Amino acid sequence: MGERHRPVEGLALTPAFWRGKRVLVTGHTGFKGSWLALWLTRMGAEVVGYALAPTSARDLYALVGVGDALTSIEADVRDAERLREVIAEHRPEIVFHLAAQALVRASFTDPVETYATNVLGTVHLLDAVRREQGVRVVVNVTSDKCYENRETERPYVEDDPMGGFDPYSSSKGCAELVTAAYRRSFFPPEQSSAHGVAVASARAGNVIGGGDWAPDRLVVDVMRSYLGEGPLTIRNPDAVRPWQFVLEPLAGYLTLAEHAWSDPQRFARAWNFGPELADCQPVGWLVDRIARAWGATEGWTPAGGPQPHEARLLLLDAGLARRELGWRPRLDLDEAVDWTIDWYRTYGAGGDARAITLEQIDRYASRVVG
Repeated sequence: MGERHRPVEGLALTPAFWRGKRVLVTGHTGFKGSWLALWLTRMGAEVVGYALAPTSARDLYALVGVGDALTSIEADVRDAERLREVIAEHRPEIVFHLAAQALVRASFTDPVETYATNVLGTVHLLDAVRREQGVRVVVNVTSDKCYENRETERPYVEDDPMGGFDPYSSSKGCAELVTAAYRRSFFPPEQSSAHGVAVASARAGNVIGGGDWAPDRLVVDVMRSYLGEGPLTIRNPDAVRPWQFVLEPLAGYLTLAEHAWSDPQRFARAWNFGPELADCQPVGWLVDRIARAWGATEGWTPAGGPQPHEARLLLLDAGLARRELGWRPRLDLDEAVDWTIDWYRTYGAGGDARAITLEQIDRYASRVVG
């Protein structure tokens, strides 16, 4: 292995790198997009967001004023012309593509919207980058569900086949194939000195954290019940998932973008960002752990009736990111639950949601800044 390909030591997230960088975040009004946009503005980046409007006044984006420090454009990634206009006008240097239809169950209800958003939206983004000058790094955020899940105990690695049983998972596999095709056809890493663009993709596990109110998500269902919004029923309590706090994969995306900026030939590829295997736990285990952290005495019941198909076992191997990016989880699952519950407890008590969100960003950043 040559000198430039030695493993990276430590998580090299450098806030100074982001100061003044022009960054486009698609999906900035969503859960992960809001956390990412807020962190970027916290580090001094000039952020432009491109997304649909938030769905409610208590979405994290609206609740903590994410839009106060960035340029927010309400538009749809299915609108190729508008997306290209925004990239031409604002000339971002780095793009994080998070805009997506992100729910498995919703993909059964409207598979056409899911494919149009997740697949064609990715095509529109990458083609706009191809046609407009100035972008140096693209990080397309997909999902751990992009793999052809055979429900084995071997965690999936980046070179495993793409697939997906349901429309959502399949659409994310398709988005990965689109990303790889554009990278090979228009932005080959070995010719990066000529075209100047690094295209990478990122696959994360199931994230938890404060400010998520999307339907059919586990922590959201639990928190709504504990905040007095209905009984708690749990789907698939035995299903095992790679749980992680929301800032963990975001730190990976940021670190990946930094490295791809300086060495596109090495880092323009697909990456997994997942927790330690010990933190891959069943749904029922996580619900019980949240109940203990909240101090809840209410129980939960399994959801009755037929449910749409969801994988029973899904594990992710993040060894490549550990070796080559120096990335690793900084919170174990117990800490991830405690940080999440602290956020919702503050919100439920009428506290300052923005203050605790920024405090958690700063506290987490103190663990990962090189």
